[in-house]
Amino acid sequence: MNGIGPIAGGGDPELLLKKWEDLPDSMKNEAVRGYYDILRKKQSSLLLKRLFDVAAGAAVLVLALPLMLLIGMIIKVDSRGPAIFRQVRATQYGKRFKIYKFRTMVVNADKIGTQVTTNNDSRITRVGRYLRKYRLDEIPQLINIITGDMSFVGTRPEVLKYVDRYTDEMMATLLLPAGVTSEASIKYKDEEKILSNAADADRTYIETVLPEKMRYNLESLEHYSFRGDIGTMAKTISAVFRN
Repeated sequence: MNGIGPIAGGGDPELLLKKWEDLPDSMKNEAVRGYYDILRKKQSSLLLKRLFDVAAGAAVLVLALPLMLLIGMIIKVDSRGPAIFRQVRATQYGKRFKIYKFRTMVVNADKIGTQVTTNNDSRITRVGRYLRKYRLDEIPQLINIITGDMSFVGTRPEVLKYVDRYTDEMMATLLLPAGVTSEASIKYKDEEKILSNAADADRTYIETVLPEKMRYNLESLEHYSFRGDIGTMAKTISAVFRN
């Protein structure tokens, strides 16, 4: 279990990073070791990251509650099904958790198509298109941030079938909690358009999109700083407003 004791709302007593010998066997390889050694030297930045996540996450959640209630009601009126979508993803150390998002697709969308979304995907609801465009569907992830399963900034959490395709080096992205946004998310904000032209969206994602996104994620780990996180958040807000 990941966490920072009472700050993370529970979990084991590991403060920032687990000891190397305590990492899952799948992560203990030479490619990961290099990134691990870099992050071990960033203790103060990692602590600031977690403190910011808890404080800012709680404050924004309180302010966003009226909007969340409104969005939830609109989703229920627009289409059949629950307002909140839950899906198992992977976060720090490969831990499985349920990510929370506002539902933007029809019920059981994952059973009637791929687990990646393409442009003009017929499974997306009318309201869902607007929520996705302005990233309002991500608001419930504030709960994931407060509990420690996610951070404001970090590698976007993948579904397990894609995590199973990670290379040794890609496993390094599991050293830190998954994030709501990242440099890769900004660079690939039009990912759905790329996949819409693919004959096999799943294969294109695994062979082309995922490796490129991971290149940005690994660069972010290599040059990690709390100041960099704040910069990424600012870029994300700017990109949303440009939409």
